[in-house]
Amino acid sequence: MLDVSSIRSQQVDTDFGAITVKRLDRLHPEISGNKWFKLKYNLEKTLQSEHKTLLTFGGAWSNHIHATASAGKLFGIKTIGVIRGEEPKELSDTLRHALDCGMELEFVTRLAYAEKDTDDFKEWLHSRHGNFHLVPEGGSNFLGINGCMEILDESDASYDYICCACGTGATVAGLLLSAKPHQKVIAISVLNNGSFLRDEIIKHLRFFLMNEELAYEMAEQLVMVTDYDFGGYAKWNNELISFINSFEVNHFIPLDQVYTGKVMYGVLDMMKRKVFEENAKILVLHTGGLQGKQSLSYVNFAHQ
Repeated sequence: MLDVSSIRSQQVDTDFGAITVKRLDRLHPEISGNKWFKLKYNLEKTLQSEHKTLLTFGGAWSNHIHATASAGKLFGIKTIGVIRGEEPKELSDTLRHALDCGMELEFVTRLAYAEKDTDDFKEWLHSRHGNFHLVPEGGSNFLGINGCMEILDESDASYDYICCACGTGATVAGLLLSAKPHQKVIAISVLNNGSFLRDEIIKHLRFFLMNEELAYEMAEQLVMVTDYDFGGYAKWNNELISFINSFEVNHFIPLDQVYTGKVMYGVLDMMKRKVFEENAKILVLHTGGLQGKQSLSYVNFAHQ
């Protein structure tokens, strides 16, 4: 397994005050950020099985597909990626990387992909691929949440706010399960109209804890923010790209346009609007996903 001791936190002085960025992106060149934590125990379970095959889901630019393929190559696990949409004439950089790592790609129509959680679809997958350990899209299962509980450690106990991008809610659920009682977890949605993610996070907590009352009690530490999606998942505009370029030049921390750029923009805007109390200690999680920047080849990004 990977050595998480390589993760470092970096103080950033902004025009609106200081924040600390936990650089999960520095963990590994290809299996970085929260993706490693979601995969860790799923990989262990796969390695302990006879078939040593992991099947999962994602889109053409999926960070999860990219990380899973890389992990499969590193740990000697067969990986299968069920990809949303019919096979294109030209593969994305992400899917080419997955193939180079040995991942088998199974393209399905968007209509079929919407049925991926049904028993019939899973039976069809088993008929084509035999036995495998199934990991849901984004790594959002019990084992993934269990891994995300390890993102925070004792060195993070002094912070008042833990800020994180939110797509499926699994990472945020893991953070809530490990946060100290005095801490608030700020979940910044990268999805349009993302207020429903609060219910998704509570569902994750309820499933993990097997206790509805405790799940709702734990969710009292959650602050769901839905103002910084820039139009929805994987959408952005010139304002966001300009912010990313400026932030990278000034602070030498790379950001992507899907997750980390949005969370950093949101945190700084909330600081500007004085949402946080004076002298609040703010920790922002850099959840990786930088491979997705390859889709913006026309943008000049600063180097680490």
